[in-house]
Amino acid sequence: MMRLLNIELHKLRYNRSVKVISIVYFVLITFIAFIASVEFNFGDFHFRVADQGIFNFPFIWHFNTYIAAILKLFLAIVIVSMISNEYSYRTLKQNLIDGLNKKEFILSKFLTVLLFAAASTFFIFIVSLILGLIFSDYNEIGIIFSGLEYIGAYFLKLTAFFSFCLFLGVMVKRSAFALGFLIVWQVIEWLAYSVMKWRIFRDSDVAESVAQFFPLAAMSNLIKEPFSRLGVVQTAATQLGESFTKGYGVGLLNVFIVLIWTCIFIYGSYVILKKRDL
Repeated sequence: MMRLLNIELHKLRYNRSVKVISIVYFVLITFIAFIASVEFNFGDFHFRVADQGIFNFPFIWHFNTYIAAILKLFLAIVIVSMISNEYSYRTLKQNLIDGLNKKEFILSKFLTVLLFAAASTFFIFIVSLILGLIFSDYNEIGIIFSGLEYIGAYFLKLTAFFSFCLFLGVMVKRSAFALGFLIVWQVIEWLAYSVMKWRIFRDSDVAESVAQFFPLAAMSNLIKEPFSRLGVVQTAATQLGESFTKGYGVGLLNVFIVLIWTCIFIYGSYVILKKRDL
């Protein structure tokens, strides 16, 4: 496996756009953390996002993974361009001539997907840990390392999303079309959910129960929005006579659904490549 991964890393090492996009991605994550920790002064009014509790353990694991996951499109560009370049520069055909079979080719790409997901996960773990140790009101060991399931969910979410991008890249060959199809698929899922909610079932709970099996929806459900967990939001809701009964945990069903979709995307990529005449 290391041989296959080394082949991919050798290709990426000389790809300037991959380096630039990857650097921008990690810088943006750091920049978001920096902005959140800066104090803004407007006359007598002083405001700092960090003082709202977003960097408290264990909430920080939830908040940071949710925010960082929004930026995953940057690395998605890397994944689809990695595939499209194989067709554009005919390196795929050359790899096969040199003795790499199609199964090994897909495996090498999947190993790269895992590497990107692992690197991003490790980075967000370190950033969150540092910010939490600096700003959190709770520094007991038990509290610090509770809520780490969001780190695992983040890794799985990136792996699944990048696998989907890998599948689209293999299917349509061109990075622009693959990213365009990704956007179209998001719209399709949204339309399907809306039709079920307003036309078929006329019940949002039933529609959500069905929609949770959609690939992008399943990935999104791994890490639910964290903002309504904030104390200031809960207090405001209580004052308005509202309450949140939403579950914020990482559900085992969501994990299972995402794992199944990941397997489908990787196997689907192999099937397409196996049947395609290169």
